[in-house]
Amino acid sequence: MINLAYPWALLLVFLPLLLIARKQKSEPVDAPVIPVGHWLADMPGVSTQGRPNPWWRSLLILAAWICLVIALGRPQHVGEQVQMPITGRDLMLVVDISPSMEEQDMVLHGRSINRLQAVKRVLNDFIDQREGDRLGLILFGTEPYVQAPLTFDRETVRTLLIESGLGMAGRATAIGDAVGLAVKRLRDRPQEQRVAIMLTDGANTAGEISPDKATDIAAAAGVRLYTIGIGAESVIQRGLLGTRRVNPSRDLDEELLTRMAEHTGGRYFRARSLPELEMIYDSINQLEPIEQEGQFFRPVTELYIWPAGLAIVIWLTLMVLRFANSRSRSMPETEADRG
Repeated sequence: MINLAYPWALLLVFLPLLLIARKQKSEPVDAPVIPVGHWLADMPGVSTQGRPNPWWRSLLILAAWICLVIALGRPQHVGEQVQMPITGRDLMLVVDISPSMEEQDMVLHGRSINRLQAVKRVLNDFIDQREGDRLGLILFGTEPYVQAPLTFDRETVRTLLIESGLGMAGRATAIGDAVGLAVKRLRDRPQEQRVAIMLTDGANTAGEISPDKATDIAAAAGVRLYTIGIGAESVIQRGLLGTRRVNPSRDLDEELLTRMAEHTGGRYFRARSLPELEMIYDSINQLEPIEQEGQFFRPVTELYIWPAGLAIVIWLTLMVLRFANSRSRSMPETEADRG
């Protein structure tokens, strides 16, 4: 739909008619007539002999004026109505990238993959679904690092997650420090929207802040914490003496993760396989729904540049034609003077 921001500006179209009417009412003044190109032709009150302006020139002048008036009216193309959330959540993803995440106990299409690969795959879809939320990414091992601050740029968060590697943050697991850093980044945001999702496959083995202390800080700051423990409970290992069944998640501190989540109003989830991990993030999507109702707006594209540009082109064309015409008329006079 085309709309004018200042429709009253179209009244300026009639300005030339008023000027013409005023000129016709003024008394005529006799003036000496001098041939075109004469040295007196530029004197005030002197008219020159010559042909009147052709009709097409007057038409071009009128067209240029109309284009300028339309540009002053500021034409706009107004698009279809778009709904945007009033507010989304501030959601911090906290991911363990310690070397233990290299354990290949996840299965994708019949092929074993490690835990971090499974997390990247599932979080890729989760990030896609969180339109309207501000997402951040914290990676942790021996120390936590803010890989991506809270942002609406989901593509950047996804890219930084995919580029993360095992052991980049050290070989230990600082759960308390990671939660503390997440709370620090979330505490200045609206209280109803502070959410942190922490995923790990082990227990707290490093850091300056204990997990329980970090949980108290999160609860005081109104940060809701969802914890996820990843890792299969049983895999078959082959050795020189045959095969044996082992528990690759024996170091996972489920009691701690459960306590941390419940103390902040969140929940603890257990991911023993890739499908379970997918179901967990789907559940979090339901527990923390995306805002559906919000403000409506129509995207606006400014179009005034087109009539303004056309007016400039017409004026330049008239100036070039006028210059060429005046030069062609002055050439015979110059040759006569030389003769």
